[in-house]
Amino acid sequence: MTHLWVRAEQRPNEDRVGLTPEGAADLIKAGFRVTVEESHVRAIPIDSYRDAGVEIAAENSWPDAPLDAIIFGLKELPEDGTPLSHRHIMFGHAYKGQHSGKALLQRFKAGGGTLYDLEYLVDENGRRVAAFGYWAGYAGAAVTLKTWAAQQRGEICGPVGVYPSKDALNTELLAELDATGTNRPHAIVIGALGRVGTGAADLCSAMGVAVTKWDMNETASGGPFPEILDHDIFLNCIFARPGTPVFVPREALDQPRKLNAIGDVACDPDSDYNPIPVYDRATSWAEPALRVATDPVMDVMAIDNLPSMLPVESSKDYAAQLLPSLLTLTDLETGVWGRAKATFASHMG
Repeated sequence: MTHLWVRAEQRPNEDRVGLTPEGAADLIKAGFRVTVEESHVRAIPIDSYRDAGVEIAAENSWPDAPLDAIIFGLKELPEDGTPLSHRHIMFGHAYKGQHSGKALLQRFKAGGGTLYDLEYLVDENGRRVAAFGYWAGYAGAAVTLKTWAAQQRGEICGPVGVYPSKDALNTELLAELDATGTNRPHAIVIGALGRVGTGAADLCSAMGVAVTKWDMNETASGGPFPEILDHDIFLNCIFARPGTPVFVPREALDQPRKLNAIGDVACDPDSDYNPIPVYDRATSWAEPALRVATDPVMDVMAIDNLPSMLPVESSKDYAAQLLPSLLTLTDLETGVWGRAKATFASHMG
């Protein structure tokens, strides 16, 4: 019997989950054994899982789970260096040269476990089977607009937190933009045809912000792209990979520009392929904006767990996309899981 163990998230400000109670019930009906850890932060209450018939385990008890259990979480594990002997499903951030990713792979090598990276769960055409992209774009655009609004007040963006719904976020942000007493900014979204870009553009439209939408055709030349500097806000919704152009080079900070707020929703600052090399580290919920220039001002928003600002909507959306693949966990050698395992093996050397 395939045993899926849903662990509690241990990263700060992470309230999401990749399996809903309804999805857990579907897995149990299909013959799976499902264990869900208690969590003091998860947006979906544990009683809902208990009612679905899952086994309940103590928070963060997954290291003691049976060795044949498949451990399922979303974000990274604590970087404690312990060997990893289980099979893990999560976002590992380990395949693009990230420094923390190299350490993670060493832990798998030491423990003999396997990483099925959620970012690399793809169909036969190479398209991801599930992604948080839409809500990352939505929340990322919102925080970037908050960053711009703070600049109008002569400030830098203050802390952000969890919202019970997108309607609550929209209501707050509309009031904040109106309070600036200025016209709405003009934004450019790169990657506008993808999930992330669609979410970013939808948030901007809801706020009355005009959007220039670019995708692969507009960036095929490889740059430079002076048009980006003619917008007030730039929202990067393209994930870094080999061949990704540089959209805002370091020297742009010293050039004439309207641009004063960047939302790097993709957020891969320590990748070798970072398309926005004006900054070198992710920002946080406590300090959402990093000031990289002062004359004129330039702030970068680069929070790397944006969908957790809207944990209920993003969890339900993602879980619905992923469930069909979870139902195929009985065969880890072919299909989605076989491809993810091969990707892991290729990076283990």
